[in-house]
Amino acid sequence: MYKNLAAWRAFAPALAALFFSPFVAQAQAVKPPVKAAFVYVAPLTEAGWVRQHELGRQAVQAALGDRVETRFVENVAEGADAERVIRDLAQQGHHVIFTPSFGYMEPTLKVARDFPNVKFESITGYKAAPNVAPANARYYEGRYLAGVAAGRLATQAGYVAGFPIPEVIQGINAFTLGMRSVNPRATVKVVWLGEWFNPPRERDAAMTLMNQGAEVLAFHTGSNAVMVAAQERGKLAVAYHSDMRSVAPDAQVVAVTHRWGDYYTRRVKAVLDGTWRSEQVWGGVGQGFIRVEAFGKKVPEAVQKEVNARQADMAAGRLPVFAAPASAPVLGQNGQAVIAAGQRLSDEQILKMNWFVEGVQGTLTP
Repeated sequence: MYKNLAAWRAFAPALAALFFSPFVAQAQAVKPPVKAAFVYVAPLTEAGWVRQHELGRQAVQAALGDRVETRFVENVAEGADAERVIRDLAQQGHHVIFTPSFGYMEPTLKVARDFPNVKFESITGYKAAPNVAPANARYYEGRYLAGVAAGRLATQAGYVAGFPIPEVIQGINAFTLGMRSVNPRATVKVVWLGEWFNPPRERDAAMTLMNQGAEVLAFHTGSNAVMVAAQERGKLAVAYHSDMRSVAPDAQVVAVTHRWGDYYTRRVKAVLDGTWRSEQVWGGVGQGFIRVEAFGKKVPEAVQKEVNARQADMAAGRLPVFAAPASAPVLGQNGQAVIAAGQRLSDEQILKMNWFVEGVQGTLTP
């Protein structure tokens, strides 16, 4: 989760450089059990951002058994509270500490300087240090695939979003490109909240979009309020972070799920083995970080097969999201080319994304 919008707007060039240059540090094997801690930015609920990281922690425990001891601290505010909790965990002798929130990046770096023998995993951060490894996922890949499913079922979509940071813009554009790849008339109307977690306002935004004609909803916020609203109104919606059929059994089209278990297990095992190194990771469908799954009951089998086939192509590297066919460029809102015909965006360009593709209705200003 992210609260510092200014930091996100400024970081793209540095992030692009960091993700593609290794940061090598010495490591020593740890006599088991290794102690691993996880800090969560919100309360642990049945679905959402925190739930997916908790599933990652559980996967570590299941995979490594008595060779690891894991714990978590939930609902830790970014800033001073985060530094206090991370420091306390380091002082307690944890060997590796996972901090999955963008606002935890600076507190993590500050504590890491004082505990050089502790390993830190800054999830969604972008700054590295000898004992701090940043990692993130290509969420936009799942958004594109969800857009394909949505485009087969609807033409008008609504999108409830927190802040216009590159990650969110990537997702909106990818969702729109996915919809329009199967339904060229599809449009996506964006409503900005200016915050990440506010279920009543998320619900209000969803209701507004549906009142304005949205047949299917997507969102980049922290609760399941959009899904609940769509269920109540008999509309469709794409779940994010987690499968949300428990609250939207009729509304859910598909879920874009985040999967941290394999990465977390690999990193804890590296601490055990003494092979841990600070590295930058930006993994997507092909690396198992993101998946579309949990199709809803209203999605025809043919559409499910189509989306799964595209997901397989994406995993194999045959389906880049931000690429234009040789026959025509990808256009932006102003009708000008944002991706030239036959070209694809580099990771650096994706990380700097600050424009909308054709079909998005809305501005980059909240």
